[in-house]
Amino acid sequence: MNLVGMIVFAPMAGGLLAYVCGRWKEKVRDILVCAVCAAVLLMTLALPALRPSMEIGDVLFGGLHFVTDGFRAVYAIITAVMWLGTSVFAIEYFKEERENLNRYWLFILVTLGATEGVMLSADLMTAFVFFEILSFTSFTWVIHEETKEAIRAGYTYLFIAVIGGLVLFMGLLMLYHQTGTLAFAELPSAVKTAGSRTELLAAGFCILFGFGCKAGMFPVHVWLPKAHPVAPSPASALLSGILTKVGIYGILMTTMNAFTGEKLFGEVVLLLGVVTMFLGALLALFSVNLKRTLACSSMSQIGFILTGTGMYTLNCAAGIEEGHILAISGTMLHMVNHSLIKLTLFMAAGVVVMNLHALTLDDIRGYGRNKLFLKIAFALGALGISGVPLFNGYISKTLLHEGIVEGIHEAAWNPALLKCIEWIFLISGGLTFAYMLKLFICVFVQKNTDPEVQKKFDENSTCMNLFSTLSVAGSSIFMVILGQPFVMTHLASFMTGEEEILHFHAFTLANLKGGLISLCIGALVYVFVVRRVLYRNKSYVNLWPEKLDLENLVYRPVLTKYLVFAGAVVGRLLSDSLDGLLLLLRRTLFRQRKVLRPDRKRLNFIKKGMMATSEMTESLLSNFSFAMMMTCIGILIILGTLVTLTVIL
Repeated sequence: MNLVGMIVFAPMAGGLLAYVCGRWKEKVRDILVCAVCAAVLLMTLALPALRPSMEIGDVLFGGLHFVTDGFRAVYAIITAVMWLGTSVFAIEYFKEERENLNRYWLFILVTLGATEGVMLSADLMTAFVFFEILSFTSFTWVIHEETKEAIRAGYTYLFIAVIGGLVLFMGLLMLYHQTGTLAFAELPSAVKTAGSRTELLAAGFCILFGFGCKAGMFPVHVWLPKAHPVAPSPASALLSGILTKVGIYGILMTTMNAFTGEKLFGEVVLLLGVVTMFLGALLALFSVNLKRTLACSSMSQIGFILTGTGMYTLNCAAGIEEGHILAISGTMLHMVNHSLIKLTLFMAAGVVVMNLHALTLDDIRGYGRNKLFLKIAFALGALGISGVPLFNGYISKTLLHEGIVEGIHEAAWNPALLKCIEWIFLISGGLTFAYMLKLFICVFVQKNTDPEVQKKFDENSTCMNLFSTLSVAGSSIFMVILGQPFVMTHLASFMTGEEEILHFHAFTLANLKGGLISLCIGALVYVFVVRRVLYRNKSYVNLWPEKLDLENLVYRPVLTKYLVFAGAVVGRLLSDSLDGLLLLLRRTLFRQRKVLRPDRKRLNFIKKGMMATSEMTESLLSNFSFAMMMTCIGILIILGTLVTLTVIL
């Protein structure tokens, strides 16, 4: 097994070993988990230089294929960094907890291998296999606490994942039917010779929906604001920073290799991205829960990335070379930035949770006033995600903005509509600054309304041990390192293969203008909306109407009431109609006649058995429900046979 195989499959084996060790000695298990994550990080660091590949040809239909080009290598490293950081932090986070930790660490490491499998995949089928694995393994993170809220959020997450997986698989089959391949390297040429453009687009929209479920894209975002608050904070960092990027990875790779010139596909991705971007920022602004705010923020940042993906497609379709380079560079860089930013912010939130066991802003207000390292780490994360110049989010957001501006100037789409999208982009950036300012001032500047509570907060300035401090503070350094134009342009060039991006100047007056407009909007929103509307009587209030919860308003009623009721009605009609038809035939064409039965005493044992069997069979076969049951059993047998043959052959 080569380097790629070790990166993908060694963590899975390590998870099983950690589970066994945990039943023997917990400290050995914790050391083993961190050692596995560190080993994976060291192996991924060798990928950019070695560029290995791997094929496993005797599984599934076409085998599993892995490559390690620039973008994949970078994200393999980012994944390993996040796993190591959260694993080190989680040891202290779970220091007072003993239940379900073996299960947690098992699935953490299995998900690490599956995530690396997606990020290094060379075709959509390989990505799909590992995508489904991590969908089920990460479900255990959400339900880890096993509270009522965690179970409900977990099933919402699982339901969205299952539905998304089924739709995704259907899209892959349709795409394969049209192109004859799912390999990323072969798709660009295969798509050009595809027959039906309608079926091709239908396949693309199914793939967009399937991967969008994991990404947290509107309207299948409902799991994200609910899963993060109930999951452990180290798991929330991975859910937000990496697992949403797994969905984005699928959308981005499909777009770049199969739908680059499809204007309609680009329009749909762009509009969904804009709605996701603005709605996520609005939900975060109204939230009064620390982790829910960060979760809604993740939804918004996913919208920024999708907006860049849509603009890349439209600029390519219009032949705007500079526009598509800016858009794709901003998209990839913002993926990297958002992953690292959420690593810092969620671990910082985890420090608050493990010390206070509270998330509501009024309960945690003033906690971080004298905690220097925590304050600096959170501030750097907030500055990065807000797009403040000299920090990492500024450059990636500026590239995304310039991609939109190029589309407006060169008429890549409707100029008036693109101008509106540009302003929604700037306003969403402003809302980001407003809700991050709200969180920082609440936790690190304001005092708690109860002086005794504030006194307890101030008694201990050491809120985490040395290793957790290194994880939290160390991750925040990326906000500064990646905020330097030289680093970011070279990273973008390495990931995209476009050398023209090296000439991009981030700090020109024109580029600074967009960022400063967003920051001014955010400051105004904080002063006039947060302080005057959402902060009343020295208390933070949530004015977002509960009735607008999309899951409770639409999805659950449709699925649990209307769809089930409609299915029951249809099933009953089918059952009664066919039973009625059988009864009608028996009373007309097959009318029964009285037959003199022989004396039962004279019948031997065999004849008695035959008559009993005949009567029972006639009764069973005349019932449609039994027929339906046998049909289902037959389908299951056929599917099982096909799966067995696939594995054998």
